[in-house]
Amino acid sequence: MIDTQDKIPTSKVERAMKLMGAGAKIGGNYLKYYAKKTINSEHTKEELHENNAADIYQSLSQLKGSALKVAQMLSMDKNLLPRAYTDKFALSQYSAPPMSGPLVVRTFEKSVGKSPMTVFDRFETNCTAAASIGQVHKAEKDGKILAVKIQYPGIGNSIQSDLKMVKPVANAMFGLPEKEMQKYFQEVEEKLLEETNYTLELERSQEISLACSAIPDIFFPKYYPEFSSSKVLVMDWLEGEHLKEFLQKNPTQEVKNRVAQALWDFYNFQLHTQLAIHADPHPGNFLFQPDGRVGVIDFGCVKVVPEDFYYHYFPLLVPEIRNNQPVVDQLLNHIEILFPADSSEVKAELQKAFLEMTSLLSRPFESERFHFTNEFIDEIYAKGEEIYQIPEVKKPTQPRGSKHALYVNRTYFGIYSMMADLNAEIDTKSDLWSGKLVDYWKDR
Repeated sequence: MIDTQDKIPTSKVERAMKLMGAGAKIGGNYLKYYAKKTINSEHTKEELHENNAADIYQSLSQLKGSALKVAQMLSMDKNLLPRAYTDKFALSQYSAPPMSGPLVVRTFEKSVGKSPMTVFDRFETNCTAAASIGQVHKAEKDGKILAVKIQYPGIGNSIQSDLKMVKPVANAMFGLPEKEMQKYFQEVEEKLLEETNYTLELERSQEISLACSAIPDIFFPKYYPEFSSSKVLVMDWLEGEHLKEFLQKNPTQEVKNRVAQALWDFYNFQLHTQLAIHADPHPGNFLFQPDGRVGVIDFGCVKVVPEDFYYHYFPLLVPEIRNNQPVVDQLLNHIEILFPADSSEVKAELQKAFLEMTSLLSRPFESERFHFTNEFIDEIYAKGEEIYQIPEVKKPTQPRGSKHALYVNRTYFGIYSMMADLNAEIDTKSDLWSGKLVDYWKDR
């Protein structure tokens, strides 16, 4: 039987106490580990990691919102945390403990003004998926099967206080004082607040699905504004499986390549044509079909890419531009990798490291077809770890990199990882957009 929640902590005190409780459990786990280590010197940290991951996830999953969103983001980074954590945190993508039936009904009524049983011909109080911001229920209206996404109560109001609790940890990880991290936290806070605005999500869902409707093998649900609100979003029910379940059925490589091609074309069209991307590419937001088609859901997190940033960031993926030193100097200064006050030694070291990473990331775009493998992903993470050892990166004097790169990079790391999970070989078609970047910089 699935555990449900009749109440979600919403006050600062309640949420802080929940996190403090997790901290106390972690302390107890360490005491148990050291006690066992004393008895058996060969005792490993695996059990410790598993216990800590379970206790942290239990607390975060009860808090929901930005606290659980952090776990969701970490679960996509296979090198940042031990496997016990990434495996457990991956549950936050679509399997968090759900609200109880009575709380679901109360939450729906408060937002819509009517009971879901009144609005729909049939409404299932048991959810089909529960994630960080809301959970999904199946309903029926006039013969149509619908998905009803209901936001957890109090989530929007808790984001700022949650991030304040997370800041000290992040500041310690990146070695920067709080004021230096402010621009990145501001970007995260803005995106999380947007995710709690279902009216905005409805508008973006309709706009993006219409713009991308001609992309082969990608499909979207129809949305229903008349049943939706700022905390409730109603759309067609889409059939399909999440990536893990899809792969467990051993689809042919041909089908996996077709799925990967659809995702690749979808993301590149959004970015290079629309200058906006579905910036939450975890497997819970895609529904895979046996024939290789992909349903895309959840446009809560969309990164609108400023045109100025686009024309100064993505040219570095084009070898012709990356080999032009005067242009590279302009680009790296504009996107805040280098600063005028940097010494020539720091500039040379950072430029070399950044261009090596960019060259690696641009590899899929430098051939007509590219085969994504786990070895390729490992190579990216290894290069990232190598760069992190550079003193000015490990303990920077100021934050480097535009805030706009935060969600763009996260999106592409997520896409690359899914491509590798599919072991996909696809047409990368960089010529569809690289030409306009070359033309842009030709006379500059």
